[in-house]
Amino acid sequence: LTNHAHVLIAISRNPEVRQRDIAASVGITIGAVQRIVQELETGNYIESERVGRRNRYKLIGGKPLRHPLEAGHTVDDLITTLD
Repeated sequence: LTNHAHVLIAISRNPEVRQRDIAASVGITIGAVQRIVQELETGNYIESERVGRRNRYKLIGGKPLRHPLEAGHTVDDLITTLD
């Protein structure tokens, strides 16, 4: 799986997960997580809301996956399969 998919899975398991915890679990830098989260927000795969000092994330589950090998599958399909 891609790092983007790993970040989506981490967020699906805990919508209030800290980016440093995502970085540790995926095995990438915090900067990479920040870039991926921004790309996922820009692509409308996730939404984020600031709650106090933390972010709360929401997956947009019906969004189709972009890669041709996963054509016809959605974020929900990915999460359901791997969770």
